[in-house]
Amino acid sequence: MKSRPPRPPADSAASTRVATEAVRRPQRRRAAGASAAGTATASGALASYLALAYAALIVYASLHPFRGWRDLGLSPFAFLEGSWPRYWTGFDLAVNVLAYLPLGLLLTRAWRRRMPAALAALLAVAAGALLSFGLESAQNWLPARVPSNVDLACNTLGALCGALLALAFGESIGRRSALLRNLLADAAHAELGVVLLGVWLLTQVSPETQLFGSGDLRQLLELKPAVPYAADSFFLIEAAITACNLLAIGLFARALITQHVPTGAVLFCFILLALTVRTLGAALLALPQDALAWLTPGAGLGLAVGGVLLALALLLPATLRTALAALALMAGAAMVNMAPANPYSAAALATWQQGHFFNFNGLTRIAASLWPYVALPYLILSARPRR
Repeated sequence: MKSRPPRPPADSAASTRVATEAVRRPQRRRAAGASAAGTATASGALASYLALAYAALIVYASLHPFRGWRDLGLSPFAFLEGSWPRYWTGFDLAVNVLAYLPLGLLLTRAWRRRMPAALAALLAVAAGALLSFGLESAQNWLPARVPSNVDLACNTLGALCGALLALAFGESIGRRSALLRNLLADAAHAELGVVLLGVWLLTQVSPETQLFGSGDLRQLLELKPAVPYAADSFFLIEAAITACNLLAIGLFARALITQHVPTGAVLFCFILLALTVRTLGAALLALPQDALAWLTPGAGLGLAVGGVLLALALLLPATLRTALAALALMAGAAMVNMAPANPYSAAALATWQQGHFFNFNGLTRIAASLWPYVALPYLILSARPRR
């Protein structure tokens, strides 16, 4: 009969557990610290990209329509000594405050990961005030704009309110941003891709563009269509534009999604959201009876063909998907620039320019014209893994 080995004393086993726990505790702290740092970095990166996009939106809204510049011979800073404006409303003051509130919040969130919270908030308010000061000064040369020190004060107050909100609810905002980051792939600058997708959704509001069509530079360059309109050829071109852009945007979104989520369901919901935005945009900005005017025979064929191509392309390796997305993006932009003028687009534009969101009209047009040429460099950049 074999004898059992003697058990270690109780105090010896306890000391072993204590020593093991002492080794593991610093490892847990380092892992938790690394996770928190990664979450703060991701949240700050997304806030940085959103702040940059929102600042561009403010610049556009403040200087649109960017024409008619003239010199009145006055100092650009003369508005600082102006008296209270004769015509003003509480709504105007509230809009000027609310317009800069998101900017102060986003800048504070973006800079908080690099410096103390109070300093980040102070710099965010200063940045908002400087941006407003520069734009109010530039409005001296625009006939459709009137610079105002009251607008400057309201804009600065808005940036201050946004910074205070970031200080008060920054941790809660950071946790929700981290939940979004967990759905993204481990790709370089994935947060920038989310912002670009948001801009693309914005372009679908415009009722004058073809379904999913973007990259038309003819309006910006004041060029006329080179091909006359013909129903048969336009049907094929419209179908090809829709199919190419559906394939491109689907693969673009796929590059941002982590493998731990149902990719097909997410992409289907995203395309359905884009079609919903298109429908609501046509109903609100043009005419209610034109809500589904985008669903032409050519667009319907393009959706069917593009959906099948996208389903097959999802089976390819990531590198081939990125290359195919770039090719589809450029092919769609090339066909948009070669397509003849769409009679429905001209009618929708005429209705929209009667006063429906005049500044918003120009914003969506510029975003739709430039989006493919910004998305293509991003696709190349996103092919590199995150360090």
